[in-house]
Amino acid sequence: MGRLEFNFPIFLTLIHYSIDWILLAFLKTMSLLPVSPPKTTLFSSLFSLGAIMAFASGLANTSLKYNSVGFYQMAKIAVTPTIVFAEFIRFRKTISFKKILALAVMLAGIAVATVTDLEFNAFGACIAIAWIIPSAINKILWSNLQQEANWTSLALMWKTTPITIFFLLALMPWLDPPGVLSFKWDINNSTAVLTLALLGFLLQRSGALALGATSATSHVVLGQFKTCVIVVGGYLPFNSDPGFVSLCGAVAALGGTSVYTSLSLKETNHQSSSKQLPTQIPLPKSKTSENGSEGSTVTSTSNVV
Repeated sequence: MGRLEFNFPIFLTLIHYSIDWILLAFLKTMSLLPVSPPKTTLFSSLFSLGAIMAFASGLANTSLKYNSVGFYQMAKIAVTPTIVFAEFIRFRKTISFKKILALAVMLAGIAVATVTDLEFNAFGACIAIAWIIPSAINKILWSNLQQEANWTSLALMWKTTPITIFFLLALMPWLDPPGVLSFKWDINNSTAVLTLALLGFLLQRSGALALGATSATSHVVLGQFKTCVIVVGGYLPFNSDPGFVSLCGAVAALGGTSVYTSLSLKETNHQSSSKQLPTQIPLPKSKTSENGSEGSTVTSTSNVV
């Protein structure tokens, strides 16, 4: 959208999901696409996920058109408490106080790390705010359907992608400017757009795997960790200079992310060990104790064992 002046974020998202659909259809033709789970899922759940995904992805790319990456990351900070609040309201899911402190440190560090790159306008700010809730709900629904209804990431993508494409087509006239056909579709520009679409498929696939293996909150933490890696990684090997304050914020956010991950792993290991503990079966009573006679002087063999 900058160097190539491709100012059509919704159409770019549409190309992304269209490529997804083509790749998934190829996998299905080759019998490599996992089947849907035997447990039936309401069509309304799949329809809602596909529609929300269109708004989440489309508004995210539109936000990147009007705002800087730093402001986009600042808006992403609000997704984390939104997920925590929504999961508490919907599923009565709570997190420990230590994890809340770790998340607070991480979010504060991200805010400090990206505060030097806050370029936006009024319309872009409205788009970023409108993106927060669909993004949070999208992650919650993805994680819930994979973990509770036993959907695989590819099977869920196959079912929801057509719905997402339909809603992106409906969004194009409202958020994209006219003139997409007059864009210079030469080899270089077309290759760049298609390459981005392929990378988008890999991003969605890896994100779906992470949501199925962890949770919506952990997925956001992973995304914030990526931001810190970009800031610190750009400084170390590429000699970029984000500033001392931004580096301190990134390091603090990495610390908060590490603590949150450690606490989550401890909780997971504790739950796994609790499930593996053998159930203690009560020993049968002896006849003497049942009859109430000679119970104080005679002990059965089973009780000794």
